[in-house]
Amino acid sequence: MFSWQFYTRKGIIIFMMRKSIGQLISEKRKKRKLTQRQLAEKAGVGLRFIRELEKDKSTLQINKVNQVLFLFGLELGAVELDRERLLNEES
Repeated sequence: MFSWQFYTRKGIIIFMMRKSIGQLISEKRKKRKLTQRQLAEKAGVGLRFIRELEKDKSTLQINKVNQVLFLFGLELGAVELDRERLLNEES
């Protein structure tokens, strides 16, 4: 699942396609020709967890998600946003 997000910057409308974590994991797994079972074994998580992750289950443990993302050189974490700047760019 992905969503479209748009905002304006200097009068130009910018569209961004945002992938879900599940879609990202699925694409990276398939690119490396791994089955869900193989990915689960390499990440040290259960097969059910991988299936739920790729289906974007909303209640997953962040530490386990990071175990999977680590295999692809990624990490889930907090990103500080400049809310004032974001509000000004959208107007």
